Amino acid sequence: MRTIIGALIFLATAATIAADTDLLDQDFRRLASEETINLGAEYGGKVLLVVNTASKCGNTPQYDGLEKLYQQYGDDGLVVLGFPSNDFFGQEPGTEEEIQTFCRLTYKVRFPMFEKVTVKKDDAHPFFDRLAVEAGTYPTWNFHKYLIGRDGSFIREFSPGTQPYDESLVAEIEAALGS
Repeated sequence: MRTIIGALIFLATAATIAADTDLLDQDFRRLASEETINLGAEYGGKVLLVVNTASKCGNTPQYDGLEKLYQQYGDDGLVVLGFPSNDFFGQEPGTEEEIQTFCRLTYKVRFPMFEKVTVKKDDAHPFFDRLAVEAGTYPTWNFHKYLIGRDGSFIREFSPGTQPYDESLVAEIEAALGS
């Protein structure tokens, strides 16, 4: 009987882990590149802060804080992932090459950036559909943030107005990192 119960617990745990890792089983092309990566394969075991970005938005200065978070907590396992999107009043109109140049020259962004995607409901990339299901909301504007744990499970979403060094965001990141 114990063997059967143990097997059932193992299967339930494996199913939960598989469901969680499905969130990251997404392929994306790196910004201004032909290189495609799988998020789970590349960043599994890391804490991820997923952000839809734009270069011509009132929130654009958040790039600076996001890069600082990446630098400060990167060695502990945090990776910021940027996904440019032109969904909100055309505030990311440039080509991927223009976006990359702007981010690197203006904000010295070194955190991983990916292909331009759609994040709004009805047309969202499947990754953002899944994040929206987990969070209960799609991005409402540029610089919406989703925090994902080391096990690939969704932790929490943060509104676009939440600054990168907001106490609640930093506390959640530190808790996820085990800091």
